[in-house]
Amino acid sequence: MRIIRLECFKRDYKKLPSHIWEKLDKQLKILIRDTGHPSLGVRKIEGHPGCWEARVSRACRFTFSWVKDAVALRRVGTHDVLKNP
Repeated sequence: MRIIRLECFKRDYKKLPSHIWEKLDKQLKILIRDTGHPSLGVRKIEGHPGCWEARVSRACRFTFSWVKDAVALRRVGTHDVLKNP
């Protein structure tokens, strides 16, 4: 499975502390291997068809969409990113 990083994701990523980068990279590797892994807590985002969220840490989430054989990463950050996934 491929990962596509959208521009808004790249901007959000640059704003994160470096210790979150490491956790996010770990979670993305898990997502590629097993989308149902419990540490991800993957679920649909209500009111936004085709958008999903997953957990990086207790306070950090990332959003994504499925695009054929790839995952398009949309946003990453605090729970506020879920308001505009």
